[in-house]
Amino acid sequence: MTFKQFLKLLPKLARYNLKIIFAGKFIWFLLAALAFFCLFMFEAAWNRSEINEGFIYELLLFPCVLLIFYPAVFGIQNDEDARILELLFGIPDYKYKVWAVRLVMIYVAVFFILIAFSYLAVILIYPVNPFEMSIQLMFPVFFYGNLAFMFSTLTRSGNGTAVVMIILSILLLFLSNTDLIERSFWNILLNPFSVPRNFLPVIWENTILKSRIFLFIGSILWMMIGLLNLQKREKFIG
Repeated sequence: MTFKQFLKLLPKLARYNLKIIFAGKFIWFLLAALAFFCLFMFEAAWNRSEINEGFIYELLLFPCVLLIFYPAVFGIQNDEDARILELLFGIPDYKYKVWAVRLVMIYVAVFFILIAFSYLAVILIYPVNPFEMSIQLMFPVFFYGNLAFMFSTLTRSGNGTAVVMIILSILLLFLSNTDLIERSFWNILLNPFSVPRNFLPVIWENTILKSRIFLFIGSILWMMIGLLNLQKREKFIG
């Protein structure tokens, strides 16, 4: 296949993969994310809460987790339901040519949706930089999404993965509110726009940098484990 032929095939390939990734229920997760975002904004306006960049980040955190939840958790099951899983395992280097590309497409789609949500926040409640806000939100999205993808390759069940991720989310939420974790770079939900009191700006910037490095490395680790799990063909087709 020539490069020119590949470029012609690329849009069709992208549309097909997006249809598989976001098939069925994703629209409901998107609408739920939008509904929760609007609800949180209305509640903040009603209660006259202090609104700043840190507040907008927290406002968007739950909707962005909803956006990544369905494609990351149910991706493998969608392939199985569409009866294309065995076909995909017949492609050389399956893990790199199919799901690696799909993960990139998922995150690109979520990134642009977050930009749209950030612009909505600018219009309705508070001026923020949509690109900076979306980039910062993508770190926990990467981490959570790749973790869900890894567990989906272990359980091979969308419902099973969903249960595991909900339990982990509750546990992470609890740990993020403890004094030991809350202001450290180990906090997955660390808000980079909310500087704690009695914290030197230099120390806070260093903490944010470490946090982003930790989330990025963790994300790559979860993704590689998930992709390696996909090499065990007999676990998925049998």
